[in-house]
Amino acid sequence: MMIRILALAPLLALTLPAHAQEAQDDSKPPRRYRVSLGPQFTPSYPGEDKLRLSPLVDLAISRGDKPFVFEAADESFEVPMLDDSGFQIGAVANFQGARRRETTRIAVNEVGFTAELGGYMQYWLAKPLRVRAELRQGVNGHKGLISDAGFDYVARDGDKWLFAIGPRVTLTNNKYREAYFGVTPVVAARTGLSVYRADGSWVQAYGASATTTFQFSEHWGVYAYAKYDRLTGDGAASPITRAIGSRNQLSGGAALSFTFGKGVR
Repeated sequence: MMIRILALAPLLALTLPAHAQEAQDDSKPPRRYRVSLGPQFTPSYPGEDKLRLSPLVDLAISRGDKPFVFEAADESFEVPMLDDSGFQIGAVANFQGARRRETTRIAVNEVGFTAELGGYMQYWLAKPLRVRAELRQGVNGHKGLISDAGFDYVARDGDKWLFAIGPRVTLTNNKYREAYFGVTPVVAARTGLSVYRADGSWVQAYGASATTTFQFSEHWGVYAYAKYDRLTGDGAASPITRAIGSRNQLSGGAALSFTFGKGVR
């Protein structure tokens, strides 16, 4: 499970996206902003059997009366590079939490906090139906390759309320799975676990994600999400998962949102 990039969204969204770097143009409708802040609970790394508290922060930007663009809560931070007729591609960034021996209870190999960089592609098949895929490379830490793909059904009434739900699948390469689920002879000798090579199926997990927003007034609202993943293949069969982890990966959070900007009373 990824550490939520939303914790950095206010800074990144103001400095990186193209739409946030546009020169001021009085002919365009004024911008509106929605900031959400609250708690969330997520595993720190794939296969962890505990949920850890962290901040949930989200920033959305729109213009005039145009509704805020839908983004599922489990998406990475994105920088769109091409957006045409419902088809969009761009760059993404995310972070994966560290696995430390003091939190795993046995002396498995540690995996450092990882920055993941890559790209994404999404397409709106119809107004309520969106398909999206990300591909990210760990530049440190696990140094593996990970891909998240999903399909969302999005129901909404402008910015008054929104509810989205859809299936998810996670694919990873051998280096990623070996980092979190492999057991080398050295680790086996010091832990008593069986030697295990995580070099099987690319499919690491499948599940579902839901995101919702609801406005109480023009200014105040709520933002929430829930996600479930079920480890499969190497992740499910790993002695590490069986001994100190869980195949069931849950996460979720809720935040109070505040909308402001010109045109918001």
